[in-house]
Amino acid sequence: MFDYKLLEALTAVVDQGGFERGAQQLGLTQSAVSQRIKLLEARLGQPVLVRGPRLAPTPVGRRLLNHARQVRLLEHDLLDQVPTLGEAEPRLRLAINADSLATWWPASMASFCREHRLLFELLVEDQEVALRRMRDGEVAGCLCDTPRPVQGARSHALGQMRYRALASPAFIARHFPAGLSHAALRHAPAIVYGPDDRLQHRYLARHGFHEPFPHHLCPSSEGFVGMALAGLGYGMIPERQVARELAEGRLVELPSLDDQARRIEVPLYWHHWRQGGATLEALTGHLLRHSGDWLEPLPQDDDAPR
Repeated sequence: MFDYKLLEALTAVVDQGGFERGAQQLGLTQSAVSQRIKLLEARLGQPVLVRGPRLAPTPVGRRLLNHARQVRLLEHDLLDQVPTLGEAEPRLRLAINADSLATWWPASMASFCREHRLLFELLVEDQEVALRRMRDGEVAGCLCDTPRPVQGARSHALGQMRYRALASPAFIARHFPAGLSHAALRHAPAIVYGPDDRLQHRYLARHGFHEPFPHHLCPSSEGFVGMALAGLGYGMIPERQVARELAEGRLVELPSLDDQARRIEVPLYWHHWRQGGATLEALTGHLLRHSGDWLEPLPQDDDAPR
């Protein structure tokens, strides 16, 4: 049988990124938490943490984390059914891409969180990284653009977000006076969310441009829009996020001769553990019922759960 105090120590250390902060979360001394981790490793006969520059769980540590987080959610389901056991608000750990968080996610979750007494711990990650977090057992669910679920999980098609290549009118007048050319793209600074963000590369490839290009790195959706408005660069921005700026003419689309190439639709799939309990299932149902309120529909072939 598991000693859940030991698993609780492992979860706190990984979630908080270190022994000291993990101990503070549990209200214990750092030495006590360290002893619990050592006892867990002694019982397993193998390490559960890689103690390097960046603390990380080993493969067996990831499996234990996955189990411990699922148990938390199942305990919350039990407390709902047997209130005399106590009260608790679960903290659901999810990986969300920044653009969803900046547009539709907060409004879509308000009523659900009130109804289910749910707290979120959101990790803001690029979509590929989010799925890796899911695979490693670090999160109970994630949003990403990949339909194929990891082992032990399910995925559901939600819809798609439409991105447009946008910049300020002054920026376009300065860098693209003769339209979208390869010569202009070699010198006009772009804005890219981070090193894992390939959306800008996809847009340029659609226009036959495959060369290196100057770009800012800005890991903030709000900051990304702010930089575009200030004329610092052009970039792929969710249409929903800047409806007012587009209507007011403060952001405009880059000139393009090909209507099919000027915009990119990015699919969104919701991934979650198969054995995540009633709360996770309820969240999944909520997303599936209301996703059409926030997202564009996917092509018919992509709209099937897995």
